[in-house]
Amino acid sequence: MPNAPLPVFEQCLNEALELTRQWVPEWLNRLQALLREREAMAPNYTERTALIDAYSALQRQREPVARHWLSALAEEMEEAPTDLMGLPRRTSLRLDELELMGDDQVQEKVEVARVQQAVTMAAEDHFHEFTARLSTAQGFRAVNAEANPLRVQVYVDTLLSALKAVNVPAPVRARWLQVGGASLGKALSDMYLRLDNMLAGQGVKPAGYNVVTAPDSRAVVEEELAGTDLDGPMTEREALLTLDHLHQLLVGSDDANGHAVSVEMTRSIAAEVVSLMMQRIAGDKRLLKPVRSQLQDMKPALLELARDNPRFFADRDNPARRLLDNVTAHALAFTSEQEAGFSTFLSELRRTVNELRRPGVRLEERFPTELDRLRRSQDASVPRGEVEARGRAMQTLVRVEQRKLLAEKVAEEFRARPDYPKAPGPVRRFLTGVWALVVAKARIDESERPSLQSGDSDAKRFVDILTDLLWSCQLALASQNRPRLVKVIPPVLRTLREGLDSIDYPREKVDAFFQTLMGVHEAAYKTQRSERSAAAEAAGEPDASVLNPEDADLWMRHQEAQETNFYDDSLPESTQPAFQNTQPMQRDWSDIKAEMALRDASSLTVGSWFDLLQDGQLLRVQLTWASPHGTLFLFGSASGRSLSMTRRGVDRLIEQDKLRMVADHSVVDEALDAVAEQALKNSGKR
Repeated sequence: MPNAPLPVFEQCLNEALELTRQWVPEWLNRLQALLREREAMAPNYTERTALIDAYSALQRQREPVARHWLSALAEEMEEAPTDLMGLPRRTSLRLDELELMGDDQVQEKVEVARVQQAVTMAAEDHFHEFTARLSTAQGFRAVNAEANPLRVQVYVDTLLSALKAVNVPAPVRARWLQVGGASLGKALSDMYLRLDNMLAGQGVKPAGYNVVTAPDSRAVVEEELAGTDLDGPMTEREALLTLDHLHQLLVGSDDANGHAVSVEMTRSIAAEVVSLMMQRIAGDKRLLKPVRSQLQDMKPALLELARDNPRFFADRDNPARRLLDNVTAHALAFTSEQEAGFSTFLSELRRTVNELRRPGVRLEERFPTELDRLRRSQDASVPRGEVEARGRAMQTLVRVEQRKLLAEKVAEEFRARPDYPKAPGPVRRFLTGVWALVVAKARIDESERPSLQSGDSDAKRFVDILTDLLWSCQLALASQNRPRLVKVIPPVLRTLREGLDSIDYPREKVDAFFQTLMGVHEAAYKTQRSERSAAAEAAGEPDASVLNPEDADLWMRHQEAQETNFYDDSLPESTQPAFQNTQPMQRDWSDIKAEMALRDASSLTVGSWFDLLQDGQLLRVQLTWASPHGTLFLFGSASGRSLSMTRRGVDRLIEQDKLRMVADHSVVDEALDAVAEQALKNSGKR
């Protein structure tokens, strides 16, 4: 995580916005002049007409465009100070999105990429110097261009959103961007120079372009096996693939002009995609090196398959694609070759690769067979007891969540009572927190197992005592009827203890409530108070149970915590689950936080992989289940062990840097998205 940004950082953003307000009208003036110049030199009537339309539209809409653009930029600048994690950014184009696009949308993407490339080339002279100095102001130790909130992409993206917001037609947008790209880059370059001088004047030194070893999470870092630097110059194969080619492959056999695409052309494009996809996977260090090596040995079989089925990688139901997904997902469970179960997994993978490379049986028929065999092997590697324990854990967690949700409704019932507001704050907090859980559990138990005995149910008794409990807390009333007070206190206390025992709630956690209750009862014996003064005091005290929702937090009984292997990082280490096969951390956790893709629990998706820091060691876990209302989560390790956490527990671990996102998407998905992004970049350079 970067250090705190320097005060000059926000000053720089404000100055950038002010400079932008000055040069945007100048750029629009320059764009108008350039459109006129192009019109005068237009080679034909069609081109001249298009330029006249673009010029006329700019005259009509320049003010709304400038207003929307500056507004969008101001929003970006406002959010920039809180967006300093420097996390790996999602690609701007995903393969799934490309498959759903029409030809016009693809061409628009290509045009935007070309404009961004032109603007970047015109602005890059001063952008790099400015970014180095701004990175220091942001608190980064090394240059982080992707975290620069004033980078070219931000200006181009906000300009496009402004043009769409004022309904500028697509052909006109394209003309404006084509004609004005270079001058936009020049305006940005001049702004970068002025901002760099401002930072230099404030004594800000440029950050260095250090070579930093990236953590093994959410990143493609190097191509060890083939010796290719993925961040270096493009290989000849990388440069061949364009967005048009990839789109043609995904959607059909006609090119953008309606001409039939030859079978050989289709096969060639498919081979490029498969090669690039496997190259990206080979460089993904979240997978252990022996796994990546075996996957590269699978590449010839995948290339052969692409000849007969060129689109197999885009079909999630294709056995070959499912096999790749299965292997890479299962491989994420291991952080060391010494972990239990890895050697068996690698042996099965090696056998699969050898089977796919064996001559003879038709290749396409082998993938489903090998996928089934791998799945059976993986299922057999998890002890049956762990599978059954996971099923019981999910059932228990569902009950716990149901109890919590019902407790919230019970708490509302308590708040609606006319005698509730007159009780002291600790009593109100107890009732809407712990006691609501007691009543909720009793109601659920009775709904599942109706009692055959006569008499009041537990749930009814736990609610009925509230009349006496709340009355005994009103000093003015209780002090005037001491005989009743003496009579009601023993059964009230006995019922409270019985209820707390029913949910295994520790007495020490409600000591403050009982001390308050005893103090109120003692005061009722010793003093006489008017109803008016007592009511005034109660009315003047805020209802902390409403102001502090954490008082009604989810609670697990001891047995439930054991059944679900409940993890609570607020407990002493000795009480935590005894996880096996954890590996010592290889580097200081604080050094890799800037690379973590962390988020709050509300956005976690089932199937995501995490590293959990516990007692200085890492455990690789997968989110295998989330409760229907997202209040409880179940994680599992490669050995089959499960552990559960509350939503707040997950958020707390994230905030304390004890939970790190490793992957929230399939490795294959990310590799294919990177291929689509590469195709887009190639298109922008042509």
